[in-house]
Amino acid sequence: MPNADSGHSGGSHSWIGILVALVLVIVLGTLVGRGFYGERPAEERHLAGASMGTTWSLKVVLPAGAPAAWFEAIRDTVQSRLDRIERLMSTWGSTTELSRFNRSADTTPQRLSPETIEVLSIARHIGERSGGALDVTVAPFVDAWGFGPGDPGGSRDPPSRETLDAMAHLVGPGAFRVDEREGIAAKADPGVTLDPAAVAKGYAVDRAAEGVAGLGATDFAIEVGGEVHARGARPDGSGWRVAVEAPVAGARSVYRVLELRDASVATSGDYRNFFEVDGVRFAHILDPRSGRPVRWEGFSITVIHEEAAIADAWATALAVLGPEEGLEVAEREGLEALFVMRVDGGFESRMTSRMEARTAG
Repeated sequence: MPNADSGHSGGSHSWIGILVALVLVIVLGTLVGRGFYGERPAEERHLAGASMGTTWSLKVVLPAGAPAAWFEAIRDTVQSRLDRIERLMSTWGSTTELSRFNRSADTTPQRLSPETIEVLSIARHIGERSGGALDVTVAPFVDAWGFGPGDPGGSRDPPSRETLDAMAHLVGPGAFRVDEREGIAAKADPGVTLDPAAVAKGYAVDRAAEGVAGLGATDFAIEVGGEVHARGARPDGSGWRVAVEAPVAGARSVYRVLELRDASVATSGDYRNFFEVDGVRFAHILDPRSGRPVRWEGFSITVIHEEAAIADAWATALAVLGPEEGLEVAEREGLEALFVMRVDGGFESRMTSRMEARTAG
């Protein structure tokens, strides 16, 4: 999760000003909910910004002529919540909570923020359910392949088997423990480092969506770096349309369009972040069990779930498992999952029964 270093903290506003704005927003939101604006039509408004090394966008339905204070409060809430997750969990900034934990040689339990503990707990749970396909202790392998904070970009040489074997003791379910009730995490070895990127972005989407809903908005869609949470409907009553890209490197084309209401969607694939050596593609999605990039090429996995964090985590885990085992696990877990693979002359897709029911409708 690259660090955008946006520095947006709202520090230039006084606390009195913020409290006044929030009171105004709450009052106006209540009046809108009671029909204060009568029959005036709703309109779809758009907001955008940058955080977590990527961009975010929000489409929100507000009454025509809604006060500017409400609109700005929504913008500030999204930005501040995304920035907080970045300050806590980015591995690209030396001052983040997670970076300090990674640098620490202390193997005794350390107290971390509730958000970081929750993300680590989600990752641990899905790691167990997926047979180790998702593991936040994968960070040493990520760095060894050049996909971490020191990513060299361009061409590079794959690490040797000996290099990967030498760090294998730092990766795996026994390398760290997390206790959500106590709010602590502990390393088994001083060299253990964590990379929660497979969960953190989706989690940030969830937290931003909670903030928007808390300000009285009932119909909106928020997207952060490709992960989406949709709530309610558009002004015409239709659901929010989300495009699933075809897994083609260097191009953007739509493979399928999904309509979402009160759901989140996340996609993982090998067609954006990879390097090639002698015609062989090495993608950023690594199998924590082997330390190597996933073996299949030209693919994407899309998962729909109520929570973006869960969709994000499962999309990565299923990408590691592949179209055969991944589909079996997704079916067992009752997931809505779509697997898209490049084949000669086009694409082939497979999906779980729950995703078939959605697309058939």
